[in-house]
Amino acid sequence: MNKQSGIHYLHEHKGLGSAGSLPKEISKIRDTVVAGLGDLLQGAFDAVDDSLFELANNARSNNEQNRYFEAMREIRIKRKGVEKHFQSAVAQLFVAPPQTTAPEVVDHSATTADTLSLVQNDELEEQVALNAMITKSRAHFQGPLIQLQARFTSVYPNATEEEPVNPMAPEHLCSAFVEAAQALEIQIRERLIVLKQFDRYVVSNLGMLLDEANRILIQAGVIPNFRFHGKTDKSAPAATGSKSAADETPRPEEPTANDGVDRSDALFEQIREMLAQQRASGGMPRSANPNLHIVGGAELFQILANIPQNDGLQGTENLSQGEPVVVDLHEVVQHLLTQQKTSDGKPAALNESDEDLINLVSMLFEFILDDYNLSAPIQVLISRLQIPILKVVIKDKSFFSRATHPARKLLNALARAGIGWSESNEKTRDKLYEQIHNIVARILNEFDGDITLFEQLNDEFDQFLAKENRKATLVEQRTRESERGRIKSQKAQETVDELLQARLRKHRIPDTIRNILVNGWSRVMFLAYLRDDVEHRWNQTVRVVDDLIWCLHPHLDDEERDQWVRVVPGLLKSLRAGLEEVSYNSTGLDAMMSDLKHELTEAFRAHALAEAQTDSPAAESPEPMPEDDTDDTPTAIQRQQEIEDAATAEYIDKIDAIGVGHWVEFNLVNGARFRCKLSAIIEEADCFVFVNRMGLKVIEKTRTELAHEMRRGRLTVLEQGALIDRALDAVMGSLRRNSG
Repeated sequence: MNKQSGIHYLHEHKGLGSAGSLPKEISKIRDTVVAGLGDLLQGAFDAVDDSLFELANNARSNNEQNRYFEAMREIRIKRKGVEKHFQSAVAQLFVAPPQTTAPEVVDHSATTADTLSLVQNDELEEQVALNAMITKSRAHFQGPLIQLQARFTSVYPNATEEEPVNPMAPEHLCSAFVEAAQALEIQIRERLIVLKQFDRYVVSNLGMLLDEANRILIQAGVIPNFRFHGKTDKSAPAATGSKSAADETPRPEEPTANDGVDRSDALFEQIREMLAQQRASGGMPRSANPNLHIVGGAELFQILANIPQNDGLQGTENLSQGEPVVVDLHEVVQHLLTQQKTSDGKPAALNESDEDLINLVSMLFEFILDDYNLSAPIQVLISRLQIPILKVVIKDKSFFSRATHPARKLLNALARAGIGWSESNEKTRDKLYEQIHNIVARILNEFDGDITLFEQLNDEFDQFLAKENRKATLVEQRTRESERGRIKSQKAQETVDELLQARLRKHRIPDTIRNILVNGWSRVMFLAYLRDDVEHRWNQTVRVVDDLIWCLHPHLDDEERDQWVRVVPGLLKSLRAGLEEVSYNSTGLDAMMSDLKHELTEAFRAHALAEAQTDSPAAESPEPMPEDDTDDTPTAIQRQQEIEDAATAEYIDKIDAIGVGHWVEFNLVNGARFRCKLSAIIEEADCFVFVNRMGLKVIEKTRTELAHEMRRGRLTVLEQGALIDRALDAVMGSLRRNSG
């Protein structure tokens, strides 16, 4: 069955023997997977660095702390090589994919002291962790993996259903990483940390890559109609049973019933009054004409029932294809009325109230389909619902006056859930898109006037969103914590480097002391900066630097020389204690401190000779570096930058008004657009971190950078209020302008 679906594909792509002979679809999948896994692996290694640093912070002894710092150093040095090795191994899997079988799960429940002698403990622990990772991922991604295995097996000529292949099988990817990670000379505890973060950041996020690979093969015609249905839990409670956790999860931005009804009712009445004024100014009211048969209520709904809700969409697999189109509802209804045969033979016409409702529905959809805040797929899908919503409004006029109306709630929920879509090509591999697409299709096919359909769809969608939001929230939380740690560490390193460079630029310092400050004491300052909110030692570490440089200056005054004698012993003690704390060059620390004492002693002697000599040896005395005689007049580039900064300043307040959880859209220079949510504002680094719908980091920018983007029109803050409420407000504003 699988082979048959790939015959045409194989006919055009003979011979899968080398990277150069791979068909373009397989090559595209390979490139996407290699790049995607590379990005994910970078996040995993960043998390490993954070974990080891945290363990070092909490270490109970110097030896333990030194162990973690050495592991950090080893991984930092070799991580690029591991990443390249891993990506190369993954690429090779597509050239010659190994046979795919269920991962070998080793049962260690009966392991005894005797059997342990057969396998090294470290290897056993690593194998257990690897098996658990593979087993979990195969269970979690069961559906996409089965589809992908069937499609790859139909593509590769030497594969059969008895000996299937899947280059993206978790066991192959995990084995490739374990092989690449062998280059890391670290102990088992640190190796297990690496595996844990690989599982957390890479394996757990395989779903998006599996879905993309399936999508590419489907487009190439490889088993396009494959359907997989996962196992269902027959013991699950019925929908009518007690509320689940998903039911009890509160939904943000949901107005209370009383507040929503009162506001909507008043707004709806104002809109009706304005529509009535426009109608009166246009001529004689329709109901006053005795030669017309006024159609309304059940009779009008029966006429509308003849409108096919899915007209022109029969057989359409993707309802979001094409552009959103506004249907002229008034013209559609008038056309039906002209064909209607009335009992009294008079021409059929609408009553004023129904005509207002139809006009209002038209104006609402004009706003909705012109609303920039809606993603393109959502706009197209909602445009399919114009006829069904018109039938809803005629059937139940409380749609506009009651914020909790089921159809209104559903439209609001669809718009709110889909705000994070950036490009329409994301939807084919997105569970949320599939859910929304199915909801629209069910309304088009099943709505017959019974509003309970919308209630049922609301409940199902709420439960689905609760489940999806829980997963996204966990991922986002991990992303936020990881970014906070990474950015804080980066800020600490930058602060330390800038401070030392500023100090060392001003003076000539002997190489021995410069090396101690740059390579040793900088670590002490780095840790002090990170812990300053608890230990408050940052200023002390800075004072050590200043005192050391001061002690290397010429001091001819007797009082200063006395102070030098008092400062040096404490200075040496502080330096030794700090360097021991970070385990810097523990084997050569005594020799280093001896060299430091020698340099200080030589400096003191040189200062004593300075009273009798005009010039002291430049190599011995850390005199201030000569200052450049530069012109302070700003250059043209500097003046332009000042103008740019002044123009951007007015946008800073707008950036500060963006709250955590708000969605924005970036418009890149190359024309690409993407939407993301502000997840965290890290004030100490002036950093704004944005994530996608799945909680994964998308971009980070400073406050000033965001202000520049907004000024240039490349950053748009999206409105997130209820869709229908915003539409009603827009209609009200439009009517007021027209009446004015």
